[in-house]
Amino acid sequence: MPTRAEAESTLKRWLPDGAVSRVCDYLLANNVSLRIARERTSKLGDYRPPQRGAANHAISVDGSLGREFFLFVLLHEMAHLENRRDNPRSASHGHEWQAQYARLIVDYLDCFPPDLQPMLAKYASRIPLNRRLLAEIEAHMKAMTPGHEAGLTLDDLQAGDLFSLRRRPGTLYRADERRRTRWLCTSLSDGRRYLVSGRAEVEPAPKTPTH
Repeated sequence: MPTRAEAESTLKRWLPDGAVSRVCDYLLANNVSLRIARERTSKLGDYRPPQRGAANHAISVDGSLGREFFLFVLLHEMAHLENRRDNPRSASHGHEWQAQYARLIVDYLDCFPPDLQPMLAKYASRIPLNRRLLAEIEAHMKAMTPGHEAGLTLDDLQAGDLFSLRRRPGTLYRADERRRTRWLCTSLSDGRRYLVSGRAEVEPAPKTPTH
């Protein structure tokens, strides 16, 4: 286990300054193992409860995110931890989880830039959480990520469109069916089907001319 000083030193690379000490307290108090994941397209974070008698909860967050976006995703996973602990039979993203997430956003609101705080406060003010407002918040946070250039997302496409993922340009996919916040897609190289986040940035395949 790292010392508190080591943990804070690591967290400073990924979190806004005002969140470092508080997040460190949370991780230590709740026995959480935090992993910084390589950038990925399927989801930005993940929570796993203790496995096979282990004591640690496990959270991973995409390490390519900007600091504010990283914190926003981390709070999402912390809400999963609390919901699993307090409401083990509730739905993964049900009302109980949404209430936990909204409370955490309010608790950490001052850690976000002033221009984001009103939007986040509005998002956390009502259950069920507003998906359209969430998309606006995430787009704003993506734009704040150093080196990020805004592009098309999977949600901008239509069913049947072909595309490749900006982070994995080597494979062509077909967007088959939208399922809430994800799309069921088929890899044209092997026919396997995947659920891909609608937020994933894509490069549309060139249209084949028709005669």
